[in-house]
Amino acid sequence: MSVPAPRPLILGSTSAYRRELLQRLRLPFEVASPEVDETPQPGENPRDLALRLALAKARAVAARHPAAVVIGSDQVADLGGEPLGKPGTHARAVVQLRRMRGRTVIFQTAVAVVCVETGFEKVELAPVRVRFRDLTDAEIESYLRTETPYDCAGSAKSEGLGIALLDTIESDDPTALVGLPLIRTARLLRAAGLSLLGAA
Repeated sequence: MSVPAPRPLILGSTSAYRRELLQRLRLPFEVASPEVDETPQPGENPRDLALRLALAKARAVAARHPAAVVIGSDQVADLGGEPLGKPGTHARAVVQLRRMRGRTVIFQTAVAVVCVETGFEKVELAPVRVRFRDLTDAEIESYLRTETPYDCAGSAKSEGLGIALLDTIESDDPTALVGLPLIRTARLLRAAGLSLLGAA
């Protein structure tokens, strides 16, 4: 009896950071833009925003590819319950980093896996507690001019020079701060029927 072909895997994200992380699992995958409105809803907290957007991204791509297993992910910087997204500009990044210096920020990173044909749909959260150093304005400017992290939640590009902004990182999923929690992603992919390490 022939073994059925594995379902195609799609990363519902245009993020180069998430693409590079997913490549570590050594699974063939495609990339698709989810085209989801990321505007927070009135009164929505950062945790719920990250969970909602991760699932919305996975659902949006899965609707166009019903046979595929689709990954969606989102990250929101949580500063005392206020969501901080991608700054987009230098000026907004300066404001974000000035507000975060000397404080603890929780990076709420969510990942969802959806397959329309099998009815599979799950989402998990991987919060990361980060303590920022009491940065000087000169340090903030130097970092931003070097890294230009305007597409990173909270302006924090931890896989680069952004690590010098931080005092401590607390997480049970080491890649969550970069944007895709691979321990949770691998768990969800296994639950969706994908084999990561060959036959069980």
